[in-house]
Amino acid sequence: MTEEKLLYFKNILTKKLDSLLGEALKTVDTMTKEDDNFPDPTDRATLESDRNFELRIRDRERKLIPKIKEALERIDNGTYGICEECGEEISEKRLESRPEAAMCIVCKTKEEELEKKSNM
Repeated sequence: MTEEKLLYFKNILTKKLDSLLGEALKTVDTMTKEDDNFPDPTDRATLESDRNFELRIRDRERKLIPKIKEALERIDNGTYGICEECGEEISEKRLESRPEAAMCIVCKTKEEELEKKSNM
């Protein structure tokens, strides 16, 4: 992969990481400062439902942060864009849609199929 492309993906990953960390801080700040004294049980239930939804989103994002950091490390050590499973190049199309990807689409598909079979 060219230096220009690596810099392009590094910028994307850095912006994504900064955004996720910013959203996490914003969520913590909002939840600690919110006035949650609702005399109406329906309003209280709506607030709790909204909080639970936001926390589920943040939990998914929390799991994505280490993957982004690992991708940035792969850029630094020269292994970015190489599948960790088979050693082949990961297509740029895949990296465009999922820049933190560590496996090519073939290996990732196989992994997901195995996970699906083991969960049955």
